[in-house]
Amino acid sequence: MNIRKILVFYRLPIAALMLILGFVVGFQVTWWIAWIPFLISIVMVVAYFLIGPMTLIQGYIESGDMDGVAKLMKMVKYPNLLYKPIRSTYYMLQANISTMGEDLDAAEAQLRKGLESGMPEKEYEGTAYLQLGAIAQRKGNTKEAYEHLRKAIQIGLPDKENEAMAYLQLSGLCAQRRDFRNCKIYFNKAKACKPTNPQVVDQLKEMSVYIARMPG
Repeated sequence: MNIRKILVFYRLPIAALMLILGFVVGFQVTWWIAWIPFLISIVMVVAYFLIGPMTLIQGYIESGDMDGVAKLMKMVKYPNLLYKPIRSTYYMLQANISTMGEDLDAAEAQLRKGLESGMPEKEYEGTAYLQLGAIAQRKGNTKEAYEHLRKAIQIGLPDKENEAMAYLQLSGLCAQRRDFRNCKIYFNKAKACKPTNPQVVDQLKEMSVYIARMPG
């Protein structure tokens, strides 16, 4: 375990030790130096509640260790005390974990909490609505899915892959409603994004076969 992880995992014990050290230095040496361990103690406690272990999560995500991510998330005991941008990231990650576990109700609730917390960037907000749209579609709420997906595109998405996915889902929803005109429009917009994700590319190929058989 490296020093960074030790500082993150053991913030409260370190804060307690610094507090004790501060009193020892104050009583036996001088209070002019004791403020240093007291300050470290305060910083550790503040970081525990406002940041939690979230600074370590990126490394786990990049290595694909989702079990490690889930364990870190469980260390957050008071998510409502997290600093706002960090809180929204926390809820977004929780939603992803819930979606992977097929707990769509929990994922939806967590995404809404993330949006209420305020996203640090518009692209994250757009991604949240894209996920809400996908969840609503899986739950059979096509009207709600359509609204969320349109809002995701309106707000903005982080890359062309996500944009293509949103347009493709909208195209599929229009096809279900037999709105062939908008189905083709959204399909062409998805294709114009030139996605490279194999899953999205395969869906585009399947949709192109369906569209070729459409009237008009």
